[in-house]
Order: sequence, then C-alpha cells, then structure tokens
Amino acid sequence: MTDIVFSHSYYYRFDAKQWKNKTPFPPLGTIYAASYLREHGYTVGLFDVNLLDDPKTIKPYLEKEQPKTFVLYDDGFNYLTKMCLTKMREAAFEMIKIAKNLDCHVIVCSSDSTDHFEKYLEAGADYIIQGEGEISLKELIDALSNNEDTSQIKGLVFNSNGEIIKNPKHAVLRDLDVLPMPAWDLIDIPSYKEIWESGGNEFTLNIATTRGCPYKCNWCAKPIYGNRYNSHSPAYITKHIKYLSETYNVNRFWMCDDIFGLKPNWVQNFNVSLKKEKLSISYYIQSRVDLLLKEDTIDALAESGLEEVWVGAESGSQAILDAMDKDTKVEQIYEATRLLKAKNIRVAFFIQFGYINETKEDIHKTIAMIKELVPDNIGISVSYPLPGTPFYDKVKDDLMLKANWKDSDDLAMLFKGTYSTEFYKKLQRYVHKEYRISQGLHHLKHFRIQQYKSMLKLGYYVPSALIDKLLLKKLAK
Repeated sequence: MTDIVFSHSYYYRFDAKQWKNKTPFPPLGTIYAASYLREHGYTVGLFDVNLLDDPKTIKPYLEKEQPKTFVLYDDGFNYLTKMCLTKMREAAFEMIKIAKNLDCHVIVCSSDSTDHFEKYLEAGADYIIQGEGEISLKELIDALSNNEDTSQIKGLVFNSNGEIIKNPKHAVLRDLDVLPMPAWDLIDIPSYKEIWESGGNEFTLNIATTRGCPYKCNWCAKPIYGNRYNSHSPAYITKHIKYLSETYNVNRFWMCDDIFGLKPNWVQNFNVSLKKEKLSISYYIQSRVDLLLKEDTIDALAESGLEEVWVGAESGSQAILDAMDKDTKVEQIYEATRLLKAKNIRVAFFIQFGYINETKEDIHKTIAMIKELVPDNIGISVSYPLPGTPFYDKVKDDLMLKANWKDSDDLAMLFKGTYSTEFYKKLQRYVHKEYRISQGLHHLKHFRIQQYKSMLKLGYYVPSALIDKLLLKKLAK
C-alpha cells in the first residue's frame, strides 16, 4: 500500500504537434514534489502519463497501490501546462473521477486548476493547491494523516458547506537548495530515450535552475511561481548534472527555466563549477536579449557548453514590444543574435502575432527581421490570453465562445484581433516558408554540402510561399 500516488495531466500523445517532435521530457515539477514528500517519510508512487494515451489506464495502478491520497501535480516547468489545453483538462477530470471512486483524497496543483479551481472542485477534487506546491502539499498530507484541521493551510482552495474557501498562498521558496534531488528513479528513462532516438534526436533531460520570473511582460502568466525569481546554486545544479550523467549517461540538457542565468555571475560560477567536476555537457536555454548582452555572459555560456538559446524576440516592431511591456529593444535582438552566432551558438526566436492593435506594418517588420537575421529555428504562436494577466484583463470582455486551445497547434484567436483565426493560421505557415527560403538562400551563399537539403527545398518553398502571400492578401480584406 502506497501513501501517495502522484500523476499529472500532460499527455504528449494528445498534442499532435508535440508528439510528432519525438522529444518528450519527464514531468520535472511532479518528481520534485514526489521527492519532497518521500524525504518527509511518505511512501510515494508515480503514474507518469506523458507517453500514454488513455486516462482510464490509471485505474488498475491505483487499485494495485491503494493510496490514501491521489495528487495530480502538473509540471509547472513545462510551459505548455500553463496554456490550460482542453484535452489535458478533460484527462485530468477523468483521473479525478477514477481516484474519487476508489476513495482517495484528491489534491490538484496545476496552472489550470489555479485559474479554474471551481471546475476542478466540481469535477471531484477535494483540494486545489495554488502557487508553489511542495510546502502546502506536505502540510496538507500531514494534517490528513493525523485527522487534523486543514482549513487554515496556506495555498488551499476547497469547498466548505457549499462555499468555496480560498486561502492566501504560501510565500515562495527562497532557498531552492533545500529541495532534494527530483525522484528520477520513478521515471522510466529507457522509454523516453527510445522515443528520442526513434526521431533521430540525441537524448536530452530537463533541469530547472530557477523558479519564477521578475519581468512583467503583460501576456505572460505566472500562476505557480509568481513574479519572484529564486535560484539554485551552481553547485546544486552541477551535482544534479553529475548524477544524471553518471546514472543515465546523459550529457545534454534542456534548462527549462523561464529565464536562465539572470542572477549576477551565476553563469560564470556555473562554468567554473562544471570545470571543477570535469563535466563536459551541451545544453540549451531560454533567455532575454537584453540579459544576454550583459558583460561576458555570452562568453561564459559558450564556454560552459551552451548549444542553443531560445529568445523571446516576439516581434520586429518596437511598438508591439512596448505594448507588451517587454522592456526590450529590436536593436538588442539584432545585436544578441550577431554575438551568439559569432560564438557558434544556435539562436532560435519565439515569435508572437496577433497582439492587440497589431498592424500590417508590424507584421511586415517581424517577417523582415526573421529574413534578415536568419535564426536557426523559430516558434510562432498567436497571442493567447491567460487568466491573471494584464493582457487577459484587456481583452476579457471581447473573448469569444472558445476559451482554450485544444492543443498547442490550435492557434485560434480567442479574442477579436486585427485579423481572423484563418488569417493567422495561414500567416504562421507563410512565415515558416519565408524563413525556410531565407535559410536556404543563406546556405546557398555560404555553401556547405551538409546543408544541401535546405537548398533543394527552395524549389518547393518559393512557389508555395507566393501562393500563401496571395491568399493572405485576400484574408486581410
């Protein structure tokens, strides 16, 4: 009999775009919570749904383990869980129902349940944990185990005599090093590795060096870790990397922080710590262009093994960046890209179309920036109003009947933007084609035989992009 069974509600198979990539990551936030409860004396199990395709498969596992408590604890380090995708919510509700029918206490901690706690309570959850979950979860499990009052525990949302009670959140953890190593032993690592290798990709594991983000981009939700920024020490992360390298022979990592290396001298000290342990790794990160331009940050990143950086470029229009409260300059995107490429670090752009009052000129500036800088990869989305953000408050009265995307490739406009959903879906495909054309021409100019496929594809992308451009003109009328 197990005290607590942990699970989560992100099924890669339910998100065709992500499953096609064949690069699934274990639920890091979930195994941090499981490890924390295990350290405090509880027996824990994990039902990892990442690679599964049916919520009902949890039933025999719960029947076998007979837990007192079922905890649906989503991975807050996976940004896709913040988007509250409807397919994942439906799966969560199904698992809650199954656990309740087996007489489990049901606790949920996720971005979606934070934003829509009423729906989760109605689906059968006993408690919702809002904010950073480990401390609240331990206090709740302790109280339930000892038949003590739970009503004053911070971070909880629950029903009491037909009324929803919402307690204040716990303060976020400041010293992240007090957390034990995530419970990697609960993950079926070979199953993940097999999928990565089937797609021709080098197996990679995910690590979080920080929690939170201090910046105030008005469309970005922070339902779990808030607007605070707290960091593990370089020594803790180096120890974590050494364990994964020695235990699973993994030397490539996705640093899944919202912002990597913001703390002054953290990157430089991390570089020193890796060298001290004689660890040679490659990794990729998310960052901001203004942060990358500080002091010798790019030099230290390159020396420590940085392979690729995804930057929140968002737009080539300063007017849009200012409207987003992004607090970056278009010029910084250009400068950071130049410096990163000079160090042979791959640069990838997150691009966002459809922000409030976007104009045709704003769109053209963004496309021009992509074509001129030729990043190594791009990820395009349309503006998505997440509850709790200033952006959501600006458009909430204008939200259409559809409130969530079904999966990450949905790209529906959930509010009345400048153009239609159909326009933006076509724009996304058009920009990708223009990007591939620029990439192919760049490779042609700087001829390298290993890039021949990119050059050959020009024969498809050039006429296809022209057709899309004509269709976009019609849709923009």
